[in-house]
This record gives sequence, structure tokens and C-alpha cells, in this order.
Amino acid sequence: MKVLLDTNAYSSLAAGDAALAESVRRVQAVAFSTIVAGELLHGFRAGSRYQKNLSTLEDFLDQPFVELLPVTFTTAERFARIAAGLRRRGTPIPTNDIWIAAHAMESGAELLSFDAHFRCVEGLAWSQLSH
Repeated sequence: MKVLLDTNAYSSLAAGDAALAESVRRVQAVAFSTIVAGELLHGFRAGSRYQKNLSTLEDFLDQPFVELLPVTFTTAERFARIAAGLRRRGTPIPTNDIWIAAHAMESGAELLSFDAHFRCVEGLAWSQLSH
């Protein structure tokens, strides 16, 4: 099984969420969206521990079971389909989360997130995490 960590899932994992860490240890691979990386880097720059947080992220991304996903034309096409479907149904979600959902779907990964709005994305395999 492959998972993709939403920004809040990675943050919880990095903060020491033992249950989430156990779940991640049981998967074959972790897909990591460049959109999630961008959100994290933005947060790191707004905080006071930029270098420490960056180092932790880089160490995580260097693990052999983690694949950093580039944004491709296929990703863009999937983003457009998801966004159009959400708009048609009147169930918008944050734009970056549409990109993250597109990456999860493109990579065949189950998305792990604390955000319930991902339930609005048709065809997305996801698990809502709880605190």
C-alpha cells in the first residue's frame, strides 16, 4: 500500500504522533507532493525554527521509501477535472488541496489527512485522521 501525507499529516508525524508513525511504518511507500513541500516550507519560513524543520523534512524525503512527486501535465489535467467537478457540485475546497488530491490520485496513493473536506473529491482514496 502507498500513502500520500497531507501537510497536516506530515506535521503531526514530525511532531511525534506515534499512531500515525505506526501507520506509516506499515506501508510500502510514501508519495510526497511538491505542493505539500511548498506549504511546509512556507510555514517553516514563518516560524522560528526554519533550519531545524527544513533538516527534518530533508531527512524524511531522503528515506528510500519516500517519493517526491513532481507536478506534471497529467497532474494539471487531474487538478482541472477535480476542480471542475467540485465547482459543479458546489463543494469547493482549498486550491492547494485540489492539487494534493490530484497527486494522490495520479500516484495511486491513499491520502492521509485531518481535513474532512477531502470527502468531496470523487474517486479519491483517503483516510481522515483524528487527533
